[in-house]
Amino acid sequence: MFIDIGSSQKKKYNQNAYGDYFVTKRYKETGRVISILSDGLGSGIKANILASMTATMLLKFIEAQSDIRVACETIMNSLPVCKIRKISYSTFSAIDCDEDGNAKIVEEGNPQFLWIRNNEILEPEFKVITSKTFSNRHMHLYKIKLEKGDRIIFCSDGVTQAALGTKELRLGIRREGLIEIVLHKLQEEPDISSNELSKYIVKQVELIEPDHKLKDDTSVACFYFRDPRQAMVFTGPPYDIEQDNLYATSFYNFKGKKAIAGGTTANLVARELNLEIEADTAINVGKLPGISHMKGVDLVTEGILTLTKLSEYLESGLPFDDAAGKLMKFLLDSDEIKFMVGAKLNQAHYDPSLPVEIEIRKNVIKKIATLLEDKYVKKVDVRYV
Repeated sequence: MFIDIGSSQKKKYNQNAYGDYFVTKRYKETGRVISILSDGLGSGIKANILASMTATMLLKFIEAQSDIRVACETIMNSLPVCKIRKISYSTFSAIDCDEDGNAKIVEEGNPQFLWIRNNEILEPEFKVITSKTFSNRHMHLYKIKLEKGDRIIFCSDGVTQAALGTKELRLGIRREGLIEIVLHKLQEEPDISSNELSKYIVKQVELIEPDHKLKDDTSVACFYFRDPRQAMVFTGPPYDIEQDNLYATSFYNFKGKKAIAGGTTANLVARELNLEIEADTAINVGKLPGISHMKGVDLVTEGILTLTKLSEYLESGLPFDDAAGKLMKFLLDSDEIKFMVGAKLNQAHYDPSLPVEIEIRKNVIKKIATLLEDKYVKKVDVRYV
């Protein structure tokens, strides 16, 4: 199974920093995933520091320990208590799982997670562990076996306490309200991605709040266990021109979504497979060249300019609705991404009239692959031909 991970956050109204922090890491060699959502005490910069410190330390501890319980118990026993409010400086939810569906989840202070299977909420058994340092601090340890199609949802209390104190929802929407929001959306879109589901939940919480102003930092992290969505991007002509047909055929027969980045590459595929390229006659958006269409290929864009802009969009997380933005959506809608990168030099890349910031194709692809793996938790394979 592939573990599709997505998260979304919004700051408390009128704050400049997130008081919650989410961190995740995928280990390609073992199929293991570790993720932590931490909620810092209060809001703003102080809460951000507390939450990020807790989540980062916990990730390292779980990574180093063979048992998530030991790592989380260490953190629980170490977290200081606010002298005024007499509560922990931060709370957390943590999951250590693999692609075979084995998962251990630990919660300390955060709302109870949701485990969804066939549009029903499962309520697993758990073990309560009391802190040796603070008698009023407890963590819940779950050991569960996940199946294909299952979803796990973490959230901070900004979700379950939305609309707290209002006439209609004096205690907030609570866990029951979150369940209603999630199940309703899954009935409408059963295969919605984790990224889109997390965004939807946060948006609904914002709409529930009076005047749509969040009274607390609001964070959601979603995990979806399913078959991987595969994609391939072919960019640049192969080093050996005699291999053009081999690689064009290999690309075209790929069982997944396909994209071409580069006019020369598109012409190569069209020539070798007797296909036609049709330019999109719509008015171009932005400064990049527009997209083209080819039978059997999901997306065709220009090459180095579009790839360079794509790396900027991936880094900022703020795409524009142009060819690079469409390529970004293509990639983020996929789980396992293969890049087939031609090693033949293109003299156009050395034209002194081109912008200075344009990098050669290999370096751009390397940067894109790193961003997709580290920031967007994708599986990426780069092959040079």
